[in-house]
Amino acid sequence: MQLISPAIAFLRAHQLTRQLREIERCVRALPQRSRAQLSVLTLREIGQASRSEFPHLYGTPPEARYQPWGHGTGTGYERARSDNPEVALRGIALWLAVAYHETKHSPQDRLQLQHLAVLRLLNELKRLHRPAAQAAGTSETGDWARTGVTA
Repeated sequence: MQLISPAIAFLRAHQLTRQLREIERCVRALPQRSRAQLSVLTLREIGQASRSEFPHLYGTPPEARYQPWGHGTGTGYERARSDNPEVALRGIALWLAVAYHETKHSPQDRLQLQHLAVLRLLNELKRLHRPAAQAAGTSETGDWARTGVTA
């Protein structure tokens, strides 16, 4: 098991790195208004995932629970590449939520690096969320901090 776990973590980190590059490219290609929508969607997805029994398996069918990792990032990644803007936004939000929870408490160094990269992207979205919430006159800005995204 001591040889298998690092190998699985290495493969997973490689897969997440590749997917994260594409997700970042998709996020940066979005217009400002869509990024603000993505910020809200991501906040909701992270909250919903954190309320599930296994947040890192959010978006995974119950029968697939015992696989090395869930289907959430794969599903989110495929949706993020959609030509439909709404589907793409929801896919990006799902990918970010699952990747955040999957890498959050990982003892593997490579996955911790992935967590930092996901946090950087979430921080960019958080900064976008703040002006949108202020323009709407709401106090949703504090929600990002309360969800543990900045933890």
